[in-house]
Amino acid sequence: MSTPLPEKPHKAITVLLVDDDIGFAQIVQQQLKQFQSREFKLIWKETVEEALVEIQSNSTIDLILTDYVFPGSNGLEFCLQLNQANSEVPIVFVTATRDFKLAIEAMKLGVEDFLIKEDLAESLLPRTILNVLDRVRMHKQIKAVEKRMLIAEKRAEAIRELVVTVCHEFNNPLAAIKISADLIRRQTLHEEDKNLLRQFEDNFQKIESEVKRLRDISFERIDFHDSPKNP
Repeated sequence: MSTPLPEKPHKAITVLLVDDDIGFAQIVQQQLKQFQSREFKLIWKETVEEALVEIQSNSTIDLILTDYVFPGSNGLEFCLQLNQANSEVPIVFVTATRDFKLAIEAMKLGVEDFLIKEDLAESLLPRTILNVLDRVRMHKQIKAVEKRMLIAEKRAEAIRELVVTVCHEFNNPLAAIKISADLIRRQTLHEEDKNLLRQFEDNFQKIESEVKRLRDISFERIDFHDSPKNP
């Protein structure tokens, strides 16, 4: 009996916390550390400027937790800067401001979730992080599938146009050959020549049949999608 292979351990989830409150940073660190299902690595930055530098230099960040209020800045401006930098790291607002208008504005900028600091208890924060990452991963997979489908549709359309062009190019010379064969048939021919003409007409009909089959191909039955390759 073969021994089952051990499951590959999950890598630690790297979370960037942007908040100028050291007390809250300690709470986040404690909640993530106590969560048993996954391992988290917390990076804490007190200002937006420090966070932007970290994001530019650290490609391992999986998710950003950000407060709203900062000296001389705010969380929405931070999100705008991330969008301008084409950052794809998901963002979660964790703020003391119970403001639904703020939550709506944050969601418009692509923020994945909005949490109130005083509501954080037990495993809410780590579970929210995991849910956000799963949702983002699923969205990326859906977009990848949609992209492959679009490429496949364009490829199929290009092949359709090519087939139509090829069939059109065949039609004129085939019609001319058919007329010529008909003229020859009306002539007085020896039996050997008649046999040759019949063989030619049989082969000609086969060519016509193949061209018709090519023209009538049902592209809906053809899978143009790229098959995933095993690494």
